[in-house]
Amino acid sequence: MASIFYAILRLIFFLVFPFILLIRGSVYFHSNYEWMPWLSVLGGVGVTALILMIYMIFLQGSFTGKIGTANAAKWKMIFAIILVLGYSIPALFYLSDANAKSKNVQNEFTSLHPILRLSTSTILFLDGKLIMTDANRVPEDYKKMGLKSKRRSLHYKQSDGYVHALDIRTNGRSEVRNFLMKSYFKLMGFNILRHGGTGDHLHISLKSFDSPGAI
Repeated sequence: MASIFYAILRLIFFLVFPFILLIRGSVYFHSNYEWMPWLSVLGGVGVTALILMIYMIFLQGSFTGKIGTANAAKWKMIFAIILVLGYSIPALFYLSDANAKSKNVQNEFTSLHPILRLSTSTILFLDGKLIMTDANRVPEDYKKMGLKSKRRSLHYKQSDGYVHALDIRTNGRSEVRNFLMKSYFKLMGFNILRHGGTGDHLHISLKSFDSPGAI
């Protein structure tokens, strides 16, 4: 029984690892090398495709006893890149209205930094009831909400043209689900805050080089 359980855990890890690598790799290139938004994502795509190619070579070796030629490896890499791009492109440009507080918030999805979009779309596979409550703001929005206007906010568009923060609803959700959601984004390398403001929510942000230390 223990061996079966271990085999299941190992399978889950190998299935989930490429998704973790895609997002965590993108965050790494952004945070450590200050790559441009889309270049950071392509970096994540590249390392994920590489691990998928290794998976395919390993599976081929397990079944045939041969790992194949260099040319075969090249085609495996091309296929892996197509697979990762096939997943990433829709995830980067579409958020269902069921996962947004309003139509306006849904329309703000593409104003988010591409890494934030990719991470949000990915967690929807595990939590399809996630609700994004806010993304793009301007200073006047804080006054409309009865809050003090902020000079610096990652909800504002940064110099790269994208918003570096989004809010996710926590009201009406169990604390276990909220904890798991917070843990996921933390694992992926984002900054996390839980606060009230206009309603209890998780504030998820990606490092901005325009405003060091801002979250």
